[in-house]
Amino acid sequence: MTLVGGAESAALDDEAADWGLSPRTLVEAAGRACADAFLRALDGRGTRFSRIAVLAGSGNNAADALVMLRVLLDTNSSFFTGREARVFLSKACGGDEQSPRASALAALKKMGTPVSVWDGAAELPTPDTLIIDGVCGSGIRGALRGTALEMTNAVNAVKARPPENSVIVSIDVPSGARDSMEADDPVLRCDYCLAVEPLKFCCYTPRVRSAIGRVIPVTGIFPGELLAKYRSGELLDWKEAAARVMPPPPDAHKYRRGVVEIRAGCALSAGAGRIAAAGAAAAGAGLVRLGVDESIYPVLAANAGAMVYPASQSPGFREGRFKADAILLGPGWGREDARLPVLREALAAEKAGVPLVLDADAIALASGAEFNGNTLLTPHTGELAAFCGIPKERLLSDPRIVEKIAREKNAVILFKSPVMIIAGGTRMIVVDGMNAALGAGGTGDLLAGFCAALAARCRAGGETGVEALASCAAAAAALLVEAARRGGPQFFDPLDLVPLAAAAAGEAWLGPL
Repeated sequence: MTLVGGAESAALDDEAADWGLSPRTLVEAAGRACADAFLRALDGRGTRFSRIAVLAGSGNNAADALVMLRVLLDTNSSFFTGREARVFLSKACGGDEQSPRASALAALKKMGTPVSVWDGAAELPTPDTLIIDGVCGSGIRGALRGTALEMTNAVNAVKARPPENSVIVSIDVPSGARDSMEADDPVLRCDYCLAVEPLKFCCYTPRVRSAIGRVIPVTGIFPGELLAKYRSGELLDWKEAAARVMPPPPDAHKYRRGVVEIRAGCALSAGAGRIAAAGAAAAGAGLVRLGVDESIYPVLAANAGAMVYPASQSPGFREGRFKADAILLGPGWGREDARLPVLREALAAEKAGVPLVLDADAIALASGAEFNGNTLLTPHTGELAAFCGIPKERLLSDPRIVEKIAREKNAVILFKSPVMIIAGGTRMIVVDGMNAALGAGGTGDLLAGFCAALAARCRAGGETGVEALASCAAAAAALLVEAARRGGPQFFDPLDLVPLAAAAAGEAWLGPL
């Protein structure tokens, strides 16, 4: 699905008028589509409301919320046990106002819906209330303040109380969310976000995404041809991301599927190499070679399931019978200076066109390195903050910074957070995660193995460069999320995810046998 920033969204709205799509037309379509999407989301959940409250700002985001209310009140639905509704405005409409918000309010007043201006002392009705947030859209400038902040704080107070069977729904974005947020900017916390396509990047800021229970895309508002003109990013699910990576041909041998060379693990974290190698095999690598320190070689040689050898006996990454199609350095590797010659050798291979995946300790060791468009970095927040010198809070509040870092470093970055953000290709890619089961040590090692396997397959098949590497990173991230989804609601040892990932990868890239 299309992702855009606030400025692109505003430009899209402006051009829509040239297509004959007036603001009133778009508001009516968006409000109706939001109501329909929300009712579908509730189906089968047994949720019931006795009243609805709408908090409306002064823009078209508020108008969408008001149209949604009108449609819900007209809907013969078992979700609403009463027809009590109330609208709170951030400010009154002017007597001659001709905005979509004024038109939507006029219809609600004709229906007898109470409308009042927020006075700072108002209390939201609870319990059993559906609260619709239409206070602010993504086009706001600066942090919430004044009445908008008061209304947001009132909703957050409801959210913070013990369960009252009240549900909070934001229209398009939760109020306060915008591009380039500061770490302490207030944002409304909601149970659902009815995200009107094009989806807004700010909803997938890790900090904002953590404030949203479930994102429900609302589509069909803009023509596809118009949306495509403003696409600067994409939200991909597993099926879409897998389609970006070539499957091996039916007659593929191990070299055609790709050779992955891994340097990982040390005496204090031997398991990291094993997990990374298992990930590479599960994602379809034809041959996985794991070079490890002599101190852990006996243990891993018996248990890793890969071609394990003492790293000191390596013939090099670009020589010999098993020359690498992709190199992975870093999981549990340590940061001793003794690792630097291996890193330099891998960077020389990267310059010659071999994809290089740097994870964990290798990212720290490569902080001053120059890349040539064939490197994929897989940092979590702390690692990326240390790598680029930007505070963690800033990265979590404005992940589009990752795009700038990727350009400056001439590399692809897979930023690991509650959502995974891939920068470095033509467009940024987002893979939604939000699964606490993945918050375990070793999960990143598994993901790094996925990345290396897919990069190796692409190079073995003749696909190289930044775009191919970004597609591999997106598919790897989506594969990890899909494996956890298939496992259901349980906590995992990362190795428990391996067979689930292998099954998903086989279905996507091997098809029925």
